[in-house]
Amino acid sequence: MRNWKKTLLSLTLSAGMLAAAVPAMAAPQHPAVKVGDQTLRYSSGMPVIDQGTTYVPLRSTLAELDGKLTYAAEDTIYAVVDGKKITLKSKLKKINGVTYAPIRVVGDAAGYEVRWDAASRTVMLTAAATGGTEETASAGRGFMWEVESGGNTVYLVGSMHIADDSFYPLRPEFEEAFSESDYLGVEIDVSKAADAEQQQLIMDMGMYQDGTTLKDHISSGTYAKLGEILKKSGLAPNAMDAFKPWVAESTISSLKAAKAGYEAAAGIDLYFVQKAIERKMPVLELESYESQLGMFNSFSKELQEKNLRAVLDHFGEMDQTVSQMAEMWKTGNEDQLLELTNNFSDDEEYVKAMLIDRNIGMADKIDGYLKNGKTEEYFIVVGAAHYLGEHGVIKLLEDQGYRVVRK
Repeated sequence: MRNWKKTLLSLTLSAGMLAAAVPAMAAPQHPAVKVGDQTLRYSSGMPVIDQGTTYVPLRSTLAELDGKLTYAAEDTIYAVVDGKKITLKSKLKKINGVTYAPIRVVGDAAGYEVRWDAASRTVMLTAAATGGTEETASAGRGFMWEVESGGNTVYLVGSMHIADDSFYPLRPEFEEAFSESDYLGVEIDVSKAADAEQQQLIMDMGMYQDGTTLKDHISSGTYAKLGEILKKSGLAPNAMDAFKPWVAESTISSLKAAKAGYEAAAGIDLYFVQKAIERKMPVLELESYESQLGMFNSFSKELQEKNLRAVLDHFGEMDQTVSQMAEMWKTGNEDQLLELTNNFSDDEEYVKAMLIDRNIGMADKIDGYLKNGKTEEYFIVVGAAHYLGEHGVIKLLEDQGYRVVRK
């Protein structure tokens, strides 16, 4: 497999933290909210994204939905929408004196389907479908397996860390399994990617600390090509000078994917993290920001430049490849996923760090959940590339005697 496709696979199916974190370096942009074809206009306060959740001014949003706020306590909202009283429990927050609430909570309670359009950074509210037939037919197949042991159940969900609104709604089986679960497990909580602590980690690990710049560590040809791509993307040619090749590679990949309409804000794992936050459901991290960043940072100088150069050389083809991977996820094609996963194997250093070592750690965590004897259910969402193949999480669990069933 060409290195540039391998790099995109890692961005879209594995190690998705940078897909969320790197764009945070850019200036923030307020999301829009649309009801049908009408964009909501706010006279007091604007929608904001905080830790992966879109918050909207509560009173003015309800007014646009033909609703009336009757009472708001710290964690409970009482309102009347279309003549019906609704009660919703949610964490409210005050911003410049204005009360905000998660748009998904408000929209769901008011009877709307809530979707995120990554290309336009817009929350879409549409009238909920009746009967469920159309919704089920349009839902993507995706990847989900189930493991049971000693009264405990673990659902294994394969994520694409960047996606768009065409991935939603998910199959009812995903939503049902999630609603029954006691814990959400993810590689890392990507809703925290833009937090100051995580951004500082990127700066500490991803930036040169010895007075040198990127130009001193890669070939002149690679540096020139990077400058051309950055300029075409509306950035200064030297915008990545302070950063190491692995950060430049991830930034370029994220920029290209975003232009094609795929963003971490619509990723499968962030979708469930947002729902867990709204439910006040515990979120377990199978890895850490430090471990994922450390993995990238420990790549040899040669591998870092090889991956960066491959992405630059095939920059124009990347959006088509991401779309192909998206179609693979939506059709739930195991053969294609296995083929892509196996194509990691052309670089021993890369596959050991990206898959083998990490899969062992994930499988050990899942084994612990299955053996804790607490009669609990876990909904585990990690990059789909981690599940299949000789070194995949499923094979590791089966080797320990578990029976893993595709759902």
